[in-house]
Amino acid sequence: MTVIEQISALDSILAQGGVHSLFQPIVSLSQRQILGFEALSRGPSNSPLHSPINLFAVARQAGRLNELEVMCRETACRRFSEQRLNGKLFLNVSPESLLEPLHEDGRTLQLLQRYGISPSQVVIELTEQTPTDDFQLLFNALHHYRAMGFSIALDDLGAGYSSLRLWSELRPDYVKIDRHFIDGIHQDALKREFVGSILQIAKASRAQVIAEGIELVEELLVLIEMGVDLVQGYLLCRPQEQPPRDARGLIPRLEGSTPPLGDDASDLAALIIEQAAVHCDTPTQQVLEAFRLQANLNTLAIVDSDRRPCGIVHRHSLSEALLKPFATDLFARKPISRLMSTDFLAVDSKQSLQQVSRLLTGRARQRIEEDFMVIQGGRYLGLGRVIDVLKLITELKIQQARHANPLTLLPGNVPIQQCLTRVLEQCREAIICYVDIDNFKPFNDIYGYARGDEVLLCLAQCLNERVDPSRDFVGHIGGDDFILAISPTEWCRRLSQLQEDFQHQCRRFYRAEDLRAGSFLAQDRRGEQQRFALLSLSIGVVHLRPQACPLMDSSQLAEMASQAKHQAKAVLGSSVHVIDTQAVEPA
Repeated sequence: MTVIEQISALDSILAQGGVHSLFQPIVSLSQRQILGFEALSRGPSNSPLHSPINLFAVARQAGRLNELEVMCRETACRRFSEQRLNGKLFLNVSPESLLEPLHEDGRTLQLLQRYGISPSQVVIELTEQTPTDDFQLLFNALHHYRAMGFSIALDDLGAGYSSLRLWSELRPDYVKIDRHFIDGIHQDALKREFVGSILQIAKASRAQVIAEGIELVEELLVLIEMGVDLVQGYLLCRPQEQPPRDARGLIPRLEGSTPPLGDDASDLAALIIEQAAVHCDTPTQQVLEAFRLQANLNTLAIVDSDRRPCGIVHRHSLSEALLKPFATDLFARKPISRLMSTDFLAVDSKQSLQQVSRLLTGRARQRIEEDFMVIQGGRYLGLGRVIDVLKLITELKIQQARHANPLTLLPGNVPIQQCLTRVLEQCREAIICYVDIDNFKPFNDIYGYARGDEVLLCLAQCLNERVDPSRDFVGHIGGDDFILAISPTEWCRRLSQLQEDFQHQCRRFYRAEDLRAGSFLAQDRRGEQQRFALLSLSIGVVHLRPQACPLMDSSQLAEMASQAKHQAKAVLGSSVHVIDTQAVEPA
């Protein structure tokens, strides 16, 4: 299609109002609610400019970007209003259009007034396709939006410096993690590090993080484990002209998902406070009376007729609301839904303490004296105290630190034994790996213990990069012996990549002449000079089947993994030896 034909198609679209809006839900996992909808514009279905990438690229080249964006915003606001969608409306705006001379201040506010949408419902989502240099002008434009009551979100804002500077100077209310960093995050430690850093910066700047582009349950599980609450993507819902309004049908059934191997997911049950919930139609006066009769009651959960959480009331916030003149008389007979907060945290009873802790500490507005809700199958079960979770997590961290290997800081022998015991108790299929470095002792003898420690730290890093934190476990027995407990999904490929990664990373530790020779000279156990191959990994694998779990204890499982390791070491170079418990006769 020629440039002239593209511009002609754009002229037709702008003249006829040929764009239409799709809406994709943004879901709060903790509240089991839809936070809002991102409006996504498309050209006519029979047009070569149907794709938003082509449509906006041509408009940018033709100098009509601002005109197109105004039309897209008008269509989005009209359709949002016509469908009476609840929650927030995320409107995409490019910074360059805000800086155009033709950009009219107040145009968006007029649109909202026309369609009966409050500015507090609208989030201006900045999407950058070209670098932005005039930060001061952009800051002034967004300050103007904020002054009118809009919220601000940063989407994928280009590379490095530009994105971080925009974040630092604009202090957005929401930050969206681009799909590139979500895709395959369960198999990529570097992406998890990136997302973890984003969460830390967001916490410091009091911004809420939205993970977009989620397509796999495994990706969602890792994000939950990391403490991400707001999610968006094809896994939950594709963009639609008439999107669903209830998040409960969008969230995959994670209640039955398995906890990480060796993780004790039952700890949360001991922290549940069995406090009765209040129906959303209950008069405020009755709620006040409940607080008056129970001096130690800080929080009441508000539920609907299906006992699903719809709000929460904290003693201090209710007292503050009713301190206003005539407030008690005005609200006493009104339903508590008029005064409840919809900003609450609800965690599933089967989530691990680590997951709950990350959700709590990742919330910008979580107060330590405010309780959270515990649910089961989406229905209210009881309350949990923030302080109880933090205390227990602190105790667990101290215990983990006490038993961690001092060099790699990985879990040591006590946690490893606990892991193997729990794997057997859970009767789950798992791959137990005993990992050993070939020729490590002679390497230590000629290169020194300091360089040997570097090799151990390198292996620990390689192991962590092959671990899915939502499923797996890695521990350090001691010396060059490590344990992995991983899920059976693609385990052969993962171990093969581990061996390749380790050998590649170790190249920096050798002398140039040893690297060229592919071996090094050292003394063997008899004190005689011998050539040894470069470092590699021998891995003994126990393929643990559910039916074999009741037939052994953790010591027998560890011994079986050790036997598999010895068999692997009998082969020169990198090797894997597998013992399948399906073929093992009961003792």
